[in-house]
Amino acid sequence: MSELRVLLVDDHAMMRAGFRTILSLEPDITVVGEAATGAEAVTAAERLRPDVICMDVQMPDMDGLEATRLLTADPRSEAAILIVTTFDRDDYLFAALSAGASGFLLKNAGPEELVSAVRIVGAGDALLAPEVTRRVIERFTAQATGGAASGVSTTPDAAAVPARARAGEPLVLTEPLTDRESEVLALVAEALSNAEIAARLYIGEATVKTHVSNVLQKLGARDRVQAVVLAHRHGLA
Repeated sequence: MSELRVLLVDDHAMMRAGFRTILSLEPDITVVGEAATGAEAVTAAERLRPDVICMDVQMPDMDGLEATRLLTADPRSEAAILIVTTFDRDDYLFAALSAGASGFLLKNAGPEELVSAVRIVGAGDALLAPEVTRRVIERFTAQATGGAASGVSTTPDAAAVPARARAGEPLVLTEPLTDRESEVLALVAEALSNAEIAARLYIGEATVKTHVSNVLQKLGARDRVQAVVLAHRHGLA
């Protein structure tokens, strides 16, 4: 198993120390640095080139959401960002995903959940539990239609919704999905990881990654979350 290089970002030194202790016990994970603010995180990421960044939200100087936006917009950065926060708030969740974060984890999660989350996003998967996926679909679909769905209030964010998911716009693929790609998209929409999809379809995980990449390209989706929105809006899942 290849080593995952992790950067810890939190304004509380004790929290960073706890995360470091947990992650450093794993043979495939190395904590390469720490930062106490979003601005420090951006600088440290440029210098250390981590594979995964565990990012707090509320921090002085620059919060974790803004730092995430800057890092995901930087073509030189390949780090997957895992938001780790005390607050189970929808506005944080949707803002984090819109900013390009790969996962969202609460600080009251157990040590094994933190380790698993780092490995999941480090492998290129999105960390979205099924119940979180439903909230994302509901919120982003409401944004797409320009109104509230199922009583969910929305703050429209055009960047969060693929253009072809918006109301009244047909889905136009750059190329048709193959039967296998359609199967993979349906399983992505169920919030399955690449490893789980591989097991379900009896194919290799590397093959799944290739299919997911092709699906995103054909849909014109930035990430798995946008692909899920498109799949549900257009009856593909």
